[in-house]
Formats: sequence, C-alpha cells, structure tokens
Amino acid sequence: MKKLINDLIQLQELYEARAQQEMLAGREHLGELERAIREMLVGVPPETASLFQRLQQRSPPAIVPMVNNVCGGCGMAIPISQVHAIHAATALHTCPTCARLLYFLDTSAPRRVPGKRPGVAGVRVGIARYTSPELMIPSLEATDRDGTILEICSMLETQGFVTDGRRLAEAALRREAMASTAIEHGLAFPHARGIEGGGLTLALAVSPKGVRFDGGGRAGLTRIIFFVVIPSAASAFYLRLLAGLTKTLQGDAARRKLMEAETREKLWKALCQLTRKTIL
Repeated sequence: MKKLINDLIQLQELYEARAQQEMLAGREHLGELERAIREMLVGVPPETASLFQRLQQRSPPAIVPMVNNVCGGCGMAIPISQVHAIHAATALHTCPTCARLLYFLDTSAPRRVPGKRPGVAGVRVGIARYTSPELMIPSLEATDRDGTILEICSMLETQGFVTDGRRLAEAALRREAMASTAIEHGLAFPHARGIEGGGLTLALAVSPKGVRFDGGGRAGLTRIIFFVVIPSAASAFYLRLLAGLTKTLQGDAARRKLMEAETREKLWKALCQLTRKTIL
C-alpha cells in the first residue's frame, strides 16, 4: 500500500507540473508529461485511478498530506480513529470533509517555520502577502542550476522560513528533473510542493551573468529566478501567482528594472511596484 501511495504522490506531482507548463509561455515539455501521466496511471488499480482522476478534475490536488491530524487540502480535523489508520498506511483513506486522498507526512520533511514574516508590518497586500525584503537576492553567487537552487534554499533557512534548506533544494531539483521550470526571457520558477506548516512563500534571486537552467533547452540563460514554497492547500494560489508574475515580466523594461536593483530593498521595491496591478 505504501508503494501505491508513493505512486499517487508522484502522479500528483506530474499533474501539477503539467498545470504549470500550461500556465507558462513555453510548453515544450507538455507531451512528455502527458506520456508520463498515462504510463503511471496504467500501474494504478482501475478503481483508484478513476477516483484519483475524478478528484483531480473536481478540486485538485487529489492527494494531500495529513499534518497535525488535519487534512492538508481543506484544513479540517481528521477523526482520531482515522488518524491511526492513515499512519499505518495499510489502506487508502479519504478526508471525511473534502474526500481527498490522504497520506501521512514524514516529520523529517523540510516544513515551513510558522510565524510572522520579518520585515513586513501591518496588513499585507499584493506580492507582500507571499514575500519580504529578506527573501531577495540581487546578485547570486552560484553559476549553475543546482547551486542556484541550493543558494536560495539556504537563504530561506537562514531567514527562518524553512527548517531544512538542503532538503528543500533536493525537493525542488526532483521537480526540475520532471520538466524544467525555465521559460523564455530569462525567467525560471523552481519550487517545492507539499511543504507544510506555513503559507505560500516566494523568494526572488537575480543572476547578472545568467545560469543554464534547462540543460541546453530553448530557454537560454536564466537571469531572474522566482523560488516558491507551496503548501498543499495553496496550489491554486500558486498558479494565480505564477500567472501574475509571467504577465508582469513580459516586457523588457520590467525585467531590466529587476536586473538593475543593487540591494535587497531596491529589488523588493521594484517587485512590489511592477506587480501592483497584476498581483492583487
């Protein structure tokens, strides 16, 4: 049963990768993601595959973690008798409120650190709901994709937004192995999903010289990297955030404004100003 649960989690990641590719301007990986989804569905029992697909169409994600005895999808408490059964993982279980499939989240996962965001006072609006000046890197030191992701994740840990930056980077690199998150105009959107314990979190890093993010693909050098930490319940918010960012940075002038920011504070202010009308 644990293998089936792991297969469903991987299948969910493929669905989410496909949704992201559909949102982005570059869709060169859609075909291979579709094939991977079909191949994985073949290995899932028909009744389970049918349930998974129905849930995915109705209210994605179809499978979510149980965190602190609460459904990671709808946030409702799970009955204690069912909590123990989900821990045992001898059968598939669904949330009695939202009907999503549930699995037990390994406590060693790099969970978000709860608490108020540093550097942001008062009521947060727009992009400030997801990020802060402390999560800006105006000039990356890393010169390749893996180093870039690790540098950003280490910063997230140092700033107290996650508990394990290295494991967070490993999760993001596993996602990159499915399909690169780099697109045209020198943009990339690496991320890690299922990181529970807090809200959606966005970090922004700029590489003046550029790094190769897509292994020789058509995207070219990447210079502006948005890294997103996504709890299960925030998947829909992430896609809206992604749409707003890609719309914001279609023009050369907007991208140049981020590239020219020399400090964290200037990069933060530029991001807030540019997204004032696209991310509400």
